[in-house]
Amino acid sequence: MSKNKQSCAVGIIAEYNPFHNGHAYHIKKAKELTKADYCIVAMSGDFVQRGAPAIYDKHTRAAMALCCGADLVLEIPSLFASSSAEDFAACGVALLDGLGVTNSLCFGSECGDVEKLSGIASILATEPASYTEHLKKALKSGATFPEARNHGLIASGVLQAEDAHILASPNNILGIEYCKALHRQKSSMTPVTISRKGMGYHDTGLTEGIYGSATGIRKALKESSGLLTAENPILAQVPEPVKEMMKQGFPMFPQDLSVLLNTSLLRLAQEGIPYKNYADVSEELAARIQGQLPDYLPFEEKISSLKTRQYTYTRISRALLHIILGGTSDKVRTGRKAGYAPYARVLGFKKASSGLMGEIKMRGRIPLITKTADAGMILKGEALSMLQHDFYCSHIYQTLVQDKYHIKQNNEFTQPLIIL
Repeated sequence: MSKNKQSCAVGIIAEYNPFHNGHAYHIKKAKELTKADYCIVAMSGDFVQRGAPAIYDKHTRAAMALCCGADLVLEIPSLFASSSAEDFAACGVALLDGLGVTNSLCFGSECGDVEKLSGIASILATEPASYTEHLKKALKSGATFPEARNHGLIASGVLQAEDAHILASPNNILGIEYCKALHRQKSSMTPVTISRKGMGYHDTGLTEGIYGSATGIRKALKESSGLLTAENPILAQVPEPVKEMMKQGFPMFPQDLSVLLNTSLLRLAQEGIPYKNYADVSEELAARIQGQLPDYLPFEEKISSLKTRQYTYTRISRALLHIILGGTSDKVRTGRKAGYAPYARVLGFKKASSGLMGEIKMRGRIPLITKTADAGMILKGEALSMLQHDFYCSHIYQTLVQDKYHIKQNNEFTQPLIIL
């Protein structure tokens, strides 16, 4: 690569929860389609968007990605890594765009048609009167928000009735949010989509030779108590370098949050701190939580007991996780005003891609954090507070792992960068 020529980089926003064959295929195809020199991954940290602990810690998952085609892995700030699809996408886009070197954003979708997804995103981002009038009318008639949104999109002419199923698929919805964030942030990154292959997002079965879903792999890991023998079908679903990492890993599951959840709820009640102060917790949901306070249910059972038609399982899971991690609505609002991603925290990179780091330092609009001990000299105000919140969340995760497995963990100040 000429010193005077800017590299081409493709960005991916991911959780890798855990990393599997479908993710390796995504990275490979992303580089091929965009002819990129590098693949930069913006990845969730130790807690993920569905409101749960990541199955493996962020450093293990970053190493998995780097072994399988990624060149640089950055951490999505924790406030938004476990937030709504809209905030998650907005933060991931802001992070990749802020590097100043990312030319395109590649994501998987069931639809596989980036023009359709971008067209829908444009309407949702700008909310023209032709859309909002029909949306409000449908809501008043008793339609759910997804139903009303489809009605508004069809009525505004951007969506054909036969394509209404597009907004019922998880990866399509997230893809639309990525495109919407690109539009709103006036990003120069070009959206590119790859048709999802293998099992569906929610499918839990594992079949050799077919890409399994992360949901299916997590279910199988839970059923095997995280113990992976050579015959375990999970291992056929992951690339060769990942197999040993999984065998040596310390998987965590939602139920591992149970004691911490009940303790947090009791402490807030004792101190008179309203649950509604926390992100995704409405007054109605706060009242339901208060009414069930003495039940001391395990994490997943608590979610099921609070679930209603209005509040989905994932929405409640995120709300409870925000309470555990101290993610208040005020912090989220402040994080949005700070631009979602006012820094780029490096989890790991490839030695062969070290030139990319130099380009980011030269062209980037946000600071690159490689040494946590130096963060206080690089960041100020809200950016520093957000990073310190990342540290706090990961220290909670590390405490849970140590307690469950009785092993010593590196903390945010002793964990070295993953360099391969």
